[in-house]
Amino acid sequence: MKFSSKIEKCNQSPLLVFTGEANAAEARGKKIYHLNIGQPDILTPKAYYDVLRDFNEPVLKYCDPPGLPELIHAVEGYFRNIGVELEDENILTTFGGSEAIQMLMAAILDDGDEVISPEPYYANYHTAVTLAGASIHPITTSPDEGYRYAVRERVEACINEHSRAILLTNPGNPTGCVLSKDELKLMLDIAKEHNLFLICDEVYREFTYEGEPLMSALQFEGYEDNVVVIDSVSKRFSACGARVGVLISKNRELMAHALKWCQCRICVSTIDQAAAAKLYSVGPEYFEDIRREYKHRRDIMVEKLSQIPGIVFKKPKGAFYVMAALPVDDAEKFQHWLLNEFEYQGETVMFTCGKDFYITPGKGLNEVRMAYVLKEEDIIRGLDLLTIAIEQYNNLK
Repeated sequence: MKFSSKIEKCNQSPLLVFTGEANAAEARGKKIYHLNIGQPDILTPKAYYDVLRDFNEPVLKYCDPPGLPELIHAVEGYFRNIGVELEDENILTTFGGSEAIQMLMAAILDDGDEVISPEPYYANYHTAVTLAGASIHPITTSPDEGYRYAVRERVEACINEHSRAILLTNPGNPTGCVLSKDELKLMLDIAKEHNLFLICDEVYREFTYEGEPLMSALQFEGYEDNVVVIDSVSKRFSACGARVGVLISKNRELMAHALKWCQCRICVSTIDQAAAAKLYSVGPEYFEDIRREYKHRRDIMVEKLSQIPGIVFKKPKGAFYVMAALPVDDAEKFQHWLLNEFEYQGETVMFTCGKDFYITPGKGLNEVRMAYVLKEEDIIRGLDLLTIAIEQYNNLK
């Protein structure tokens, strides 16, 4: 049988590639500390479940493809609180932020086009861009400089006749890098000057830890035709399983084209949209508590990592990930060994390998992403295991 050349160019998600080995290890009785997946353990607000329990419509109907009005208005209210005025036609609801990225790439890319993105990037960007027939043109970064990339000369060196957009996550996944206001404006200026879309994946907007105000690319005036924002309830409200996101842009032509995708898949789950709308009713204390907890966990992870000889990383300023270069030859070989051969007191640790966050050959081989979404004692134990394992692994050579 013949398969699509586009799908054959896609990799399996690095978040899941070791799932089978991990399941087998757990079946053998080994306990694994999962630093590999960005699944928060923060409780989902009760308001979400209240809607699910009280939902008693006699028929669970389709809603309009753009989305449930209650959810669209809730999103508008959220952005109004940070100084951004949106209209209904600026918002399309999606199956999480992931579908927003997929529909956007389908709307703006042709075969042979390029999307500029700093690497390491969120690995699923590669799949969405590749399935649209395009490719990622990387802005290369390194762990010793904290993966920073917002330098005009470096970005403009990547622009050519095939460029259609710049795609970034702010705050960053997998790096935790947070753009300053001046850096974000620079990226906006470059996009406008070169007639490119600036796609800002802002699903971690609340999670910054150095006192920065909430910031969105939508807050800057004069870039309405260029800016596209990806947003989601997944991380913000610890509701990853709800699968509700939004695509936002004031570019009317773009949104009209993206609507065709929405019409093709009919609508996002009506009941999940109704419940997600209520999430936006939570007060600011919810985010203050979450931010305080994640900052505490980040500081613990940073302290523990700093005690590992030979590791290279910078303290992340946002999201809930640390990207680091480990003092090992190959992170994938090391992870395989951790799951199949290593254990200390019946336990081991798991991270996400860095290679597939890059498109440049040879980059990221010894880099890993670790998520600080576990409780304090599990982060400490997981990193203690990592420290022991690195020493044992390198002594095998």
